[in-house]
Amino acid sequence: MAITAAQVKELREATGAGMMDCKKALTETNGDMDAAVEYLRKNGIMKAEKKASRIAAEGLTMIASEGNAAAVVEVNSETDFVAKNEKFRDYVCKVANQALHSDAQDLESFLAEKWEDNPEETVKEALVGMIAVISEKLDIRRFKKVVADEGCVATYVHGGGRISVIVDAKTNVVNDAVKEALTNLAMQIAALNPKYVSMDDVSEEYKEHEKEILLAQAIKENEELPENKRKPQQIIEKMLMGRLTKELKEICLLEQVYVKAADGKQTVAQYLADVAKQNGADLSIRGFVRYETGEGIEKRVDDFAAEVMAQANA
Repeated sequence: MAITAAQVKELREATGAGMMDCKKALTETNGDMDAAVEYLRKNGIMKAEKKASRIAAEGLTMIASEGNAAAVVEVNSETDFVAKNEKFRDYVCKVANQALHSDAQDLESFLAEKWEDNPEETVKEALVGMIAVISEKLDIRRFKKVVADEGCVATYVHGGGRISVIVDAKTNVVNDAVKEALTNLAMQIAALNPKYVSMDDVSEEYKEHEKEILLAQAIKENEELPENKRKPQQIIEKMLMGRLTKELKEICLLEQVYVKAADGKQTVAQYLADVAKQNGADLSIRGFVRYETGEGIEKRVDDFAAEVMAQANA
């Protein structure tokens, strides 16, 4: 049967696929719109398989929140160009909402869930469909849902989705002042990237590991000094503890200097205490989640000149 321009336009608008792909899909399925969508999806699966070896290190982080719950997701793409695409951003927003309403405890279970936007397919199948539309490797890398049973959550998204932060606070007072303070802390976490809430959360294993590194550094520095200026072992060990304490203050949120402190000295813990006192609140930080797009992913660096030479010499 003859395929009309209106049919091609309808399929293209529904799927985002290319015009020629839509025309071919409709031709192969005798103009059946649903079957044509399925055809494109199956073709998308083939495309996804071809893209499996590519590195998806760009993309977006995004947060969805509702009441005292929030969820953050990271969805990766191959290029920053796609990360700025409105269709891709809308898709990541849907993934974040899916995570907010999900009870999944791991990524495998999350991907196997029914897709809220279309319950006839799973989250993974919807992802494959987006790969067909975007024509890049996409990857739902991780998600985290936070529910503040005894307080509230505060969120902050930086750089249009490059960094996303959720703060989980325990508090008996939830007003504008407390919310503002928690949002300030979310911004601090985005900027300074602490690893722990407080020193109490740092494992002894981590401390011992850092001590070994700092001790090796201190010994090397001492050996490089003139012999008459070298420090005895007990002094080196005291220096070691001082360096370790300084390092821990930099990676523990409550010990960090509050970035908006007027005197440049007030710690986050002191700032929180002031906010709590001013609002008659019992306020503490239970935890936080910080996602940065592509962190920990080794990005491929292509040597274009070497690639051209290799082809020329083949």
